[in-house]
Amino acid sequence: MTEGRISTGTPGLDTVLGGGFLVHSSTLLVGKAGTGKTILSLGWLLDGAEAGEACLYVSLVEPAEVVAHHVAGFGWSLDPIRILDLVPRGTPPEPELDEYHVFPPEDVEKAGEWVAIVRAVAEHKPGRVVIDSVTHLASLATDPYQFRKRLLLLLRFLDERGCTALLLADPGLASAEPFFEIVVDSVIRLSREVTTGRVITVRAVEVEKLRGSAFLSGRHPVRIGARGLEVFPHITESPEPDAIGTSTLGTGITALDELLGGGVESGTATLISGPAGVGKSTLAMNFATAGIAAGMGALYLSFEESVASHLMRASGFGNPVAAEVEQGRLDLRHINPMQLYPDELLALIRDAVEREGRSLVLLDSMRGYALAMEQFGNLTAHIHNLVAYCRGKGVSCILVNEVEYITGNLRLSELGISYIADNALLLRYAELDGRVVRVVTCLKKRLSASRPDLCELIIGAEGIEVGPRLEGMTGLLTGSPSRIE
Repeated sequence: MTEGRISTGTPGLDTVLGGGFLVHSSTLLVGKAGTGKTILSLGWLLDGAEAGEACLYVSLVEPAEVVAHHVAGFGWSLDPIRILDLVPRGTPPEPELDEYHVFPPEDVEKAGEWVAIVRAVAEHKPGRVVIDSVTHLASLATDPYQFRKRLLLLLRFLDERGCTALLLADPGLASAEPFFEIVVDSVIRLSREVTTGRVITVRAVEVEKLRGSAFLSGRHPVRIGARGLEVFPHITESPEPDAIGTSTLGTGITALDELLGGGVESGTATLISGPAGVGKSTLAMNFATAGIAAGMGALYLSFEESVASHLMRASGFGNPVAAEVEQGRLDLRHINPMQLYPDELLALIRDAVEREGRSLVLLDSMRGYALAMEQFGNLTAHIHNLVAYCRGKGVSCILVNEVEYITGNLRLSELGISYIADNALLLRYAELDGRVVRVVTCLKKRLSASRPDLCELIIGAEGIEVGPRLEGMTGLLTGSPSRIE
């Protein structure tokens, strides 16, 4: 645990907060129903209980047995947590006189719930306290002044007892009572929205205040999964010394490697661009198997084709992809971009690089990646961030990009990402002597020389072959070449 911090029980949120909640602080957790406030707070209490801390959960809205039922799906048992159930069930007990030292005498008889919380804290001496929710406490007050006074007194009492407290609230109350943000040490907001473009639910967490401390600003994606709440921090990668050029990555195709001046430098980003069916994915898989043969671990993320489709095509060309997958040297995954946050994808890549030691990442294709980015800001910014991370770690990136036009209207990328790439391979169709041929050329190589030749790309039973330079013709890249007389 970071000094002066207490873990939230959610590693991603700890990263956002710079280590966790401030020790002996009060945090206002704001969010509509269903945003995950209760899940986050109970996960935090269970994390503390596992570490041997006394923890208190104050429920003012849902009975204790209902709360326990809701979280049972995560495999959680609330037995290690002391639960104070203040949900109305009949005539509340009379408060004892020894609570007059916290609340004024004229308020004690009218402050049953507040007094019950004080009594529970005094009796059980918890280090962590969750009040779910202060919205309900506000509704019991006869006027705003009374509520503010009681809240101040309660927060002072919790601070004197050395408690770290989470106060759950609805957005309406937080907006109507700016006083909240003044008296607490931290404000964290959970949100849940249905996007207009993809008609899916997008969850996020945002830190609005963290007294005396830096934090990661902005909205960070949240997912409620089988293990509870998961947070994927949006981290803008800081420029690091590029770990590039320490070795060369080839394609396993001799003629193409010669075209590339021996291959592409390790730690660089290579864009493979061309229309549908021209051989981009087949060439990308050649990069993967060549990298593995050179001792690199590879992660291949396919946004469009299934794993079975990749394996079947590779098998037909004699490319031993299935064996590499079986032995773990190639992690080949089919990802539905409709179900993925961009920061979740980057977290997956970080894990593959830092935990599994993989040094080659392939994204196929950028069209699918663009679909994943649609509701999360600028595509170029996300790609730039991903490539910056990989460069800093010395990880090679292969980015497969589909262009819309089969012939003519030459563009390397329609997504505005070509400047990010260090290397660019262009695959095109051309009509030649009454047949359609494939053409390949290297348009860009930032760190070393390459040959500017236009060569025929042949995909046959043995996979990809690259023929000699297509001579005596002009206009090959337009798709309708003519012979030079």
